[in-house]
Amino acid sequence: MNTVDATRAELGLLVLYLNKAEARDKICRAIQHGSKFPSDGQPGTAQNVDRSTTLARKVFRLFKFLNDLHALISPAPCGTLLPLILLGRPKNALLSTFLFLDQFVWLGRSGIYENKERTELIGRISLFGWMGSSVCSTLVELGELGRLSASMKKLEKELKNSNKYDNEQYCAKLKMSNERTLALINAPRKLLPV
Repeated sequence: MNTVDATRAELGLLVLYLNKAEARDKICRAIQHGSKFPSDGQPGTAQNVDRSTTLARKVFRLFKFLNDLHALISPAPCGTLLPLILLGRPKNALLSTFLFLDQFVWLGRSGIYENKERTELIGRISLFGWMGSSVCSTLVELGELGRLSASMKKLEKELKNSNKYDNEQYCAKLKMSNERTLALINAPRKLLPV
């Protein structure tokens, strides 16, 4: 593969990435949070950038509540423990509520909806939905990690005379455990409101 083909392939991957609303939201989030440090809460260009990207990010969340609404009404995967299902359903409901109400906050902040008091009230209510969803997400990930840990310990006992890292099943569970740990760390941050 020559340099032009490699560059074309890399550019193609970048275009695919940037065509996703989630990617654009992450770029806006980086700009938004990056401008918070230079502004230090003081009026100026950095604070204007922070405020404008905060408002712009809300556009990427329009109708995103449908994803969690769909997850809420979909059946749970086979083998999922009842406590995890009972935590997962409220997580989806609360996140869907947060994202739905967040659309009204955007309407208020953009000037389309002019009742500032009601916009602030809706914003506070939506933050309670975000907080509850974050707590449920954290508990679900902890439950999944506990379940994976127990199955890995059982597998380790079965493989005590051999190298556990040569076993494909153990390596797959270890990989899932690492992914769940990362998801646990990212759970509250991933849902971080604007």
